[in-house]
Amino acid sequence: MGLKAELRRSFVAGLLLVAPLAVTLFVGRLALGYISNLLRPLVRLAGLAKYTANIDLLAQALAAFLLAGAIVLLGFIAQRSVGQQLFGGFDRLFEFVPLVSTVYSSVRQVGEALSNRATRYEEVVLVEYPRVGVYSLGFVTGDSPPEAESVTGDRTYNVFVPNSPNPTAGNLILVPESRVHATDLSVRRGLRLIVTTGIADTEAGMNELREESGVA
Repeated sequence: MGLKAELRRSFVAGLLLVAPLAVTLFVGRLALGYISNLLRPLVRLAGLAKYTANIDLLAQALAAFLLAGAIVLLGFIAQRSVGQQLFGGFDRLFEFVPLVSTVYSSVRQVGEALSNRATRYEEVVLVEYPRVGVYSLGFVTGDSPPEAESVTGDRTYNVFVPNSPNPTAGNLILVPESRVHATDLSVRRGLRLIVTTGIADTEAGMNELREESGVA
């Protein structure tokens, strides 16, 4: 192996080690700055600095702790019947405000979808998509509405076919049960297969990928 090739391989290996750390530090710094800006008004409003010997960092940590506790308390109340009635009243109130209702309801629906376990992927399947004879990996997210079943004449599933290597984007397709092929893949393995574009389907594949890049 020539010197040029060895230098290029060493540079790629070093870049694979340094880049994730650099990006993590950069994102972490941005996140901490954003959170600090959010907590400063709460620190001033509650006068928390006097409880932390005027140490701003400790005051912000105390504010974060109190804010997290308040959120937990609200969540606890929201799961009870009294809380459901109370927060249900807030939902109905916001529905009457034109612009606010659109933003509030959209964020609320996304939050409920993320927190509801029933909306998570149920199993990994194969479907003929985007054309017959070509199979794509998909995730069953639930049963399709009755309108879809009346068209297909069969039980129909909602199948999310993610893009690779970005599984957060993709297409939702409605597939008859007879066209859905079950697999033994776990959801975790299916996602790993998509994120790595099939390179690292197994742990052995991950090790081979590290060796090829020169990362131990």
